[in-house]
Amino acid sequence: MIKSKKNLALKMMIACFGAGFLLVAQALTFNLGSVAVENAYTRATAPGQQVAGGFLKIENKANIPDQLVSASSPAAGEVQLHEMAMDGNVMKMRQVKDIPIPAGGSVELKPGGYHLMFLNLKGPFVAGQTVPVKLKFAKAGEMELKLPVNAVGSSGAMSH
Repeated sequence: MIKSKKNLALKMMIACFGAGFLLVAQALTFNLGSVAVENAYTRATAPGQQVAGGFLKIENKANIPDQLVSASSPAAGEVQLHEMAMDGNVMKMRQVKDIPIPAGGSVELKPGGYHLMFLNLKGPFVAGQTVPVKLKFAKAGEMELKLPVNAVGSSGAMSH
C-alpha cells in the first residue's frame, strides 16, 4: 500500500512537471498577425554589468517582407538592434537601423549575428526570471513579449 502511494505521488509530480513544461514551451512563442517570435531568451548578468544580449527567431508568414525597426524594455535604458560580422579577420559589432525579415522566411537573432543589445541595465538579469521587451515591426506593428533569463553559459531557449 505504501509503495503504491509513493508511485502515485511520483506519477502526479511527473504529470505536473510535464504540464508546467508545456506551459513554458507555449509561452516561448509569440504571434502578431503574420509574424511569430520563438526561442526568445537572454542570459543572466553579473552585478554591475551594464549590457546584455537578446536572442530570438522571427518568422514572417506574410508574402511581403517586413523589418524589425526597434526594441525597448523597462529593464534597460536603451535597447539597440545590433549585428556582428567579420570585417577581414576581425569580428565587429555595430548598431543597425533595422533587421530585414524576408517574405515567407525568417531571421535568427543569435550570438555572433543579429541580436538585441540591452544597454544601461536597471538591474541584473537573474536566471529564472523574465525580461519584458517590446518589438516594433515596420508592417506588423508592436509585439510585447518576455524573454526568459537563462543561466550564464547556457545557449538557446530554456531547456528542461
